Amino acid sequence: MTKLLTGLAAGANAMSAAQAGRGSYTTPSGRTGTFYSPTAAVIAQNNAAIQNEAMISATIETGQRNMAMLEQAVIKDNTLMPGEWYGGQLHLAPPIDQAGAAKTYTIVITVGTERHVVEVSQAPAGA
Repeated sequence: MTKLLTGLAAGANAMSAAQAGRGSYTTPSGRTGTFYSPTAAVIAQNNAAIQNEAMISATIETGQRNMAMLEQAVIKDNTLMPGEWYGGQLHLAPPIDQAGAAKTYTIVITVGTERHVVEVSQAPAGA
């Protein structure tokens, strides 16, 4: 999603810069006209290119950081040797938004060809 928004922002920035240097005027006598300044256009386009490059670089860096964090947290098929095991915890938020009703969950864990189904029912404290 971030990549899409960055692309849209960069496109809008470039489109805006393409229109830079154009304007209109009205003289004190009421005469109107339009003008074009190639210098202003080049400055705006260069500024947009620099801004777009910074936005895209920041998005790439964030994506690379997120991927590195994800890779550290994921168990890879070569992480565990035969006979080794890996454990963890699953924390569920208390059911505060159910008006006192219990929350139920079905957790399905598939390991190889084995399928494990865990049913959880969680009620507020004192219920």
